[in-house]
Amino acid sequence: MAVGWAGDGAVQEQITASIEDAAARARERLPQGESALVCEECGAAIPEGRRLALPGVKLCVPCQSETERGERRELDLYNRRGSKNSQIR
Repeated sequence: MAVGWAGDGAVQEQITASIEDAAARARERLPQGESALVCEECGAAIPEGRRLALPGVKLCVPCQSETERGERRELDLYNRRGSKNSQIR
């Protein structure tokens, strides 16, 4: 059923496009190239299993976890809920 100017399936096409865009952004963030033997942050050895599983890795697991925690904190600054209570902070 078409609604207004939108054609049949327009909502599903928008959802699919949003998912594909998010997947493309996630792929761009993956490390590429040759893996480091030691962590660039702390200097600890990066296990061979991690280097093989994730080509291009530059950080050990603890440093990578800390980096991702910091990125999540930055995202938490945005009001995604849209309620007035969340805007008061």
